[in-house]
Amino acid sequence: MAEGGEGEELLRPPLPAGVPGPKRLCSRACPAGGTGAVHPRPGAAGTGAGPGAGASGAPPALAGCCPAAAAGPAGAAGTTAAAAAAAGPGGGGGGGAAGSLLQPESLLDAAAKRVAGSWAFERVEGRFQRIPEPVQRRIVYWSFPRSERQICMYSSFQPGRAAAAASPASASAGGPSAAAAPAPAGEESPAAGPPPPSAPAAAAPAAAPQGEGLPFRRGIRLLETGAVDNVLQVGFHLSGTVTEPATATEPEMTYKVAISFDRCKITSVTCGCGNKDIFYCAHVVALSLYRIRKPDQVKLRLPISETLFQMNRDQLQKFVQYLITAHHTEVLPTAQKLADEILSSNSEINQVHGAPDPTAGASIDDENCWHLDEEQVREQVKLFLSQGGYYGSGKQLNSMFAKVREMLRMRDSNGARMLTLITEQFMADPRLSLWRQQGTGITEKCRQLWDELGALWVCVVLNPHCKLEEKSCWLRQLRKWGEMDVCPLEDGNYGNELPNITNALTQSSSHSQDSLARPRRTVFTRAIEGCDLHWQDSHLQRIISSDFYVSHSYQREGESLLFNSQGQPLWLEHVPTACARVDALRSHGYPREALRLTVAIINTLRLQQQRQLEIYKHQKKELLQRGATTITNLEGWVGHPLNPIGCLFLTLTEACRLEEENCLEISDAGDSKPPVYQHVPIATGSQDSGESYLSLALEVALMGMGQQRVMPEGLYAQDKVCRNEEQIIARLQDLELDPVLVQTLRKQCILLLEGGPFSGLGEVIHRESVPMHTFAKYLFSALLPHDADLAYKLALRAMRLPVLETTAPSGDVTHPHHLVSVVPSRYPRWFTLGHLESQQCELASTMLTAAKGDMLRLRTVLEAIQKNIHSSSLIFKLAQDAFKIATPADSNSDTTLLNVALELGLQVMRMTLSTLNWRRREMVRWLVTCATEVGVRALVSILQSWYSLFTPTEATSIVAATVMSHNTILRLSLDYPQREELASCARTLALQCAMKDPQNCALSALTLCEKDHIAFETAYQIVIDAASTGMTYTQLFTIARYMEHRGYPLRAFKLASLAMTHLNLAYNQDTHPAINDVLWACALSHSLGKNELAAIIPLVVKSVHCATVLSDILRRCTMTAPGLAGIPGRRNSGKLMSTDKAPLRQLLDATISAYINTTHSRLTHISPRHYGEFIEFLSKARETFLLAQDGHIQFAQFIDNLKQIYKGKKKLMLLVRERFG
Repeated sequence: MAEGGEGEELLRPPLPAGVPGPKRLCSRACPAGGTGAVHPRPGAAGTGAGPGAGASGAPPALAGCCPAAAAGPAGAAGTTAAAAAAAGPGGGGGGGAAGSLLQPESLLDAAAKRVAGSWAFERVEGRFQRIPEPVQRRIVYWSFPRSERQICMYSSFQPGRAAAAASPASASAGGPSAAAAPAPAGEESPAAGPPPPSAPAAAAPAAAPQGEGLPFRRGIRLLETGAVDNVLQVGFHLSGTVTEPATATEPEMTYKVAISFDRCKITSVTCGCGNKDIFYCAHVVALSLYRIRKPDQVKLRLPISETLFQMNRDQLQKFVQYLITAHHTEVLPTAQKLADEILSSNSEINQVHGAPDPTAGASIDDENCWHLDEEQVREQVKLFLSQGGYYGSGKQLNSMFAKVREMLRMRDSNGARMLTLITEQFMADPRLSLWRQQGTGITEKCRQLWDELGALWVCVVLNPHCKLEEKSCWLRQLRKWGEMDVCPLEDGNYGNELPNITNALTQSSSHSQDSLARPRRTVFTRAIEGCDLHWQDSHLQRIISSDFYVSHSYQREGESLLFNSQGQPLWLEHVPTACARVDALRSHGYPREALRLTVAIINTLRLQQQRQLEIYKHQKKELLQRGATTITNLEGWVGHPLNPIGCLFLTLTEACRLEEENCLEISDAGDSKPPVYQHVPIATGSQDSGESYLSLALEVALMGMGQQRVMPEGLYAQDKVCRNEEQIIARLQDLELDPVLVQTLRKQCILLLEGGPFSGLGEVIHRESVPMHTFAKYLFSALLPHDADLAYKLALRAMRLPVLETTAPSGDVTHPHHLVSVVPSRYPRWFTLGHLESQQCELASTMLTAAKGDMLRLRTVLEAIQKNIHSSSLIFKLAQDAFKIATPADSNSDTTLLNVALELGLQVMRMTLSTLNWRRREMVRWLVTCATEVGVRALVSILQSWYSLFTPTEATSIVAATVMSHNTILRLSLDYPQREELASCARTLALQCAMKDPQNCALSALTLCEKDHIAFETAYQIVIDAASTGMTYTQLFTIARYMEHRGYPLRAFKLASLAMTHLNLAYNQDTHPAINDVLWACALSHSLGKNELAAIIPLVVKSVHCATVLSDILRRCTMTAPGLAGIPGRRNSGKLMSTDKAPLRQLLDATISAYINTTHSRLTHISPRHYGEFIEFLSKARETFLLAQDGHIQFAQFIDNLKQIYKGKKKLMLLVRERFG
């Protein structure tokens, strides 16, 4: 066996005794829709399995990447007669497959098929002096593509699986199955061929409605309706016409279609429809499928140069003249020009031997790849990027990435070519330089597209069968892009302009170097690093080549790291890098090899987990004493750019997925049905392992998610951790947990709990370790029906959030202090903290719901919440959740959970008592509702301990008022002693609150104490005591009005008098809100009698300087007699009061004085537009002046005085004279 680059196949160790060798398909005709495999006859040459070999798969040609190996794992030309469901016409040129007997393929067809897929026709011509015409015909015949799947790939965005959207015939005609590795880029499946003429009807499945608009679907429809005509194959050129039927808006149109092909690939297409798109139009599809499905109905001619070679001079002249006559308007100038050049002995045309032939296929030097319109790829990507994530452009770009992956899976060289074109347009996106200049991050949608771009390049450079020159070319290109200033960085930030803030924290100093010293890592850095990886390692080749590569003895000397104790191979490589290899194998159509490497990686992870447990046992005592650890993974697997865990999980679950029959993958609608999985036993040398790929998938997902890792830096990286975790959990939830998976789940959960610092669920974790709340919520829900104790133990352990528990010590001298000033809080770099805390809350809520009715469990969960959740809003949410669950609408309340809700509510009250919270009022109301639901004892308790839960205002206006409301009494169906107990507690609370905050609580206290005389008097006295010190006139007036309303007019008068002493109304405050209170107080005093009026007027005169208000009070007091309130024991004279005597004389003098002062004040800054208003003001003043005995004289003197002082204001004084003389 050859080593390294010498052999054409991977090194294969000998199979263990008794193990059958891989089957080889012997070619023979089959009915459409199936392939039959027979064992090769004894002595048959070659044992290489072609891509049609199904699940056993062909090993990738990794060794040396020589052309033969890269071309595909098949035997020598002529010996690999692979199974073609439709073996096409036999030997010389016709028929032969329609009979009921299964005929083997002729040697001529087998050889021609192989040559047609691998060699350029020029190479064939150069190899042999003369090629017989029948041989030429068969080579030309087999050179057209044989798989509908590839036509489908180049005519629609959505990838088809197993050519599901094509026909059963095409699947049997060599389209690779979902499980099998597709044919390599250098050839189609050697088994491929057109279907038998007897089975055209089986060719087309029913189209799914959602795929109708796709070119491939439309092409099938055109083919089925007989729209294809005039089909002619001349050498390597196929032409025909396709007629589009008439529609309501368009007439019938016939388009000329031409297709050139070489080595089973379409190399160029032209169509009269003028289609401008990345993919082939429906007319090209229809003509291609016609040739694949109905090859015997296509007129086949040799390349035109061969035909011309057989003509004599006369025939050639006749041929040329007829050709010119048929197309003289188009070709005559060209024909004459060529004739002139040929007749000129020195012309360039005569220096070249031979002449070009467009039907003779490609030359040896031409690149052999499918036709891809590069300009259209560029234009489409540019268009989608310019739309900036709107109008579904992100979805379209993701479809283009999916198309690249599909091409890679088909081992089509256009995959890398298309990715290069996409990347060039991404790098030319003008927004990149704009974002860089502004220092803003790339938008999240755009950032995800860049991530996918980087991941795809890693896949491309790890292509196991790529050539060295290809890899060198990619490396140069990647470096060039990576060195551009605008190239996005891997962590999502635009460079290291800002110092790394976390260096200010001691905890980070052990693992976070100065960001300025860090190398610049772009989205292409991983791919550039991937270029250094190779597949030549013999151990790696053995792992991926065979399911039976085991070490039969225990770890042999020198191979201690190659096998585990069971003899299974290990692959010791940086885990994300190893997983990138798996992704590359999977992406390039090597599913079996990817599975083998995945199993080796998982065995390695198991061994590491085992060793870590042993290390922890020795350190356990010391770590538990410290309560923290510095051991953690700096590079987490969840949220990693290469998505290692997601990659392994997908590789394993794809092997277990049950596909629906005839499922049409080409659809615009997303597949809403969850995938269905079955257990597939691991193909391994250890026959008794009993494990399946599905249980391995669950195990590796749990291992990766449970890994303890430090929170990465930067908003984008942290957000990616959360998103990736949710994606993996969503996939885990698609798994139906049967006993096998439950056993795996339990085992892994126990290992995670015992894993110490290596597990995120271990007893001790790093302070900045990524929290496990989302993961634990999934584990709790999954475990609960099977092992409740383990579920609770795990979820309670995961409740912690240590980053909020401690602060960074200030004595850190290793970093400059100016960095600390930038730190906005104790945990500066946890941008997703809000989301993490909400996940912690979700976990707690899930546990509370599950523990309903179990007091012991509820108490444990409650303690965990109180210890670990630090946000009052989240605790309040938990309290509300618990309350909802405890009080279902259709059944009785659950007392245990209600008590938990109340206790959480009380904690929220204590937490928010001294801090501002916009939801505080809602929280207080909710707590009273919850306490009411719990019962009268809870209400009594909160009333008695109000000072630790509520402000005095809340306690009186919300809590006590709600407790004492009629609704509460009815809701609780209280008897008289209970009502009295509640009322007594409420009154005590009211008096305590009034003492503590009389300004805000006095009125509420009086209201609550109305029905108890002693309490009411006490409350009133508290108000009187506080009136002289802290209470405002507004509060006192409000309480005074309340007193009058309750029937205490004298008390109201007293409070109103006290309020007046706090009031001061200036001359211009004639719209002051307190005016109504002043008028009410004077009216009250007037109604009580002359004494009260005499007592309040001095206070009014002292406090009110506004003339209009004073005149209003004066007018009201003179209209009716005082003492109309009828206070018992008082006599009322019933006489009107005179303005000449006290107390009204004092009020009149004050009013006149106010008018005089106000007049002078207004005249100081008066403008002509206010003259009219001023004259009206003087008229009101005159009315007040006239109330005095000598008022008219006083007013006349006042006017004369004004004329003298303000004689300069001539126009105003003229108006004054006109009105007042």
